Amino acid sequence: MIIEILGTGCSKCKTLEKAVREVVAQNGIDAGIRKVEDIMEIMKFNVMATPALVVDGKVVVKGRVPSHDELKQILTN
Repeated sequence: MIIEILGTGCSKCKTLEKAVREVVAQNGIDAGIRKVEDIMEIMKFNVMATPALVVDGKVVVKGRVPSHDELKQILTN
């Protein structure tokens, strides 16, 4: 699984990255995590509100930081 966190470095973007790393570690999820801060690359995903979470090329959350429980559900299904 490839997980991408889209965001330019705001506090919500950092919070999402931290939460994703925690959920992946706590649940033994086999995933590569990549932080995308380049605005041109973010725009390729048609995301206008950050932070956004992309799993295997599909935008699954945008414009907010989901709870740990929601992240676990997204990343284990």
